[in-house]
Amino acid sequence: MEFILKKEFIAPMIILIVSVFLCFVSKRIIYKIFNFKTVKIKDGKKKTIVNLISNMVIALISIIGVLMILEIYGIDTKSLIASLGVVGIVIGLALQDIIKDFIVGISIIFEGQYSIGDWVYINGFKGEVLPSNLRTTKLKSYTGEIKIIYNRNINEIINYSMVSNILLIDVGVAYESDIEKVNKVLNELCLNIKNKYNIKEISCLGIQELADSSIKFRLAASISYEEQFKLDRQIKKEILLCFKRNNINIPFNQVVVHNGKRV
Repeated sequence: MEFILKKEFIAPMIILIVSVFLCFVSKRIIYKIFNFKTVKIKDGKKKTIVNLISNMVIALISIIGVLMILEIYGIDTKSLIASLGVVGIVIGLALQDIIKDFIVGISIIFEGQYSIGDWVYINGFKGEVLPSNLRTTKLKSYTGEIKIIYNRNINEIINYSMVSNILLIDVGVAYESDIEKVNKVLNELCLNIKNKYNIKEISCLGIQELADSSIKFRLAASISYEEQFKLDRQIKKEILLCFKRNNINIPFNQVVVHNGKRV
């Protein structure tokens, strides 16, 4: 009972309770700050930043709390901090690659180079960014392979998800086709496709090429990278069905063979 009433017991308990309270409150405050509508950050990036800042604040509060408790028990924390500094230098030299990974990871998050769900091209590999950590970045390709890249090895990044991509589709019609009719049909089809698939913008650009066996028209659609492969197939299907309804022929490659006569 006497020990419970002593400073050595009461003070550490108070420090512990205050530290836990401050950790809880700081995490709530950080979450609310980044949850405001005025903070225009993608959900994946926002979650990563909130976790990073929260962990840093909690670690700082915990270190201060531990040092205060050690002071109560008469331990010289100044000497301890000095000795830890020397140890920290040695550890830093031994773990410099890991430290580089963390520094680059923090830079990637705050610069907004990519977020969870983005499609990127890094070190010869194209894939979707999976939930990662500050040391590594995980990418998943369309075929399911997962590549893990150490952040220190990331030199150049191509992010396909930052802006809308342009999907180009060329479709050929026979030279005997009514060009004005084809152009009108494709423009009407673009309007229908835009409404049906909720595409931001799609239009017929006109004649793209006078090929060997066909006249090629070009369609251009402004869509996200994630949707372009699916929509490419759907738009081509819509074009084929539309041409059949309007009796517009898509020609086959033709080869004309002449039989020579001996003289």
